Amino acid sequence: MAEAPKIPDEAETRARWGVFAWNDDNQKKANEILGRYPKGREQSASIPFLDLAQRQVGEQTQTQGWLPVPVIEFVARQIGVPYMRVYEVATFYTMFNMAPVGRFHVQVCGTTPCLLGGSDDVLAACKNKGLIKGRTTPDGMFTLTEVECLGACANAPMVQINDDNFEDLDYDKTSALLEALANGTPVTPGSQTGRRDSCPAGGPTSLKEMVDENHDYRTEWA
Repeated sequence: MAEAPKIPDEAETRARWGVFAWNDDNQKKANEILGRYPKGREQSASIPFLDLAQRQVGEQTQTQGWLPVPVIEFVARQIGVPYMRVYEVATFYTMFNMAPVGRFHVQVCGTTPCLLGGSDDVLAACKNKGLIKGRTTPDGMFTLTEVECLGACANAPMVQINDDNFEDLDYDKTSALLEALANGTPVTPGSQTGRRDSCPAGGPTSLKEMVDENHDYRTEWA
């Protein structure tokens, strides 16, 4: 079992994040988000506000971001609801990090399609690059988490790294991906074998004319 992520003690967390507030750009975004909801329905902004806050924390720490308790308290004040109403949202969705993570949050899917497709090889590549489940590498570059289905079963095995999916992986492709990220080399999200979206591995087998444009089949089917 992976070790639980280490959360800084409360005094340290409050000293660092107790005065959290939106930066100028995010204040404008927050105003726009809040304007989408009618009076009395501000709680509906919980998810977009938490996402915005996590991204600002990420910018300030040069990581993927997380949600310290004082930041969640700030969000709760912004939308005028008790802290617990926002905390329960933050802890329900795995898109929110409740502990510090690295610059790249590597989330490896271990659900059945990915397991059958070779997710053990993906995890082995991560391990051999020094990544340990539930921990952040000493250089602060990577955090490794094993997660449930990420919705790209047809292109298994896959990982989500920050906001992007990387699919059709194996040991070598995962190793190369991690090396590229560590070296600051640009990477291309999506299938790592070159196939488009979730089409068959050998290319489209039907409706081939739709690959590059919106082809009208109606006259052909009449």
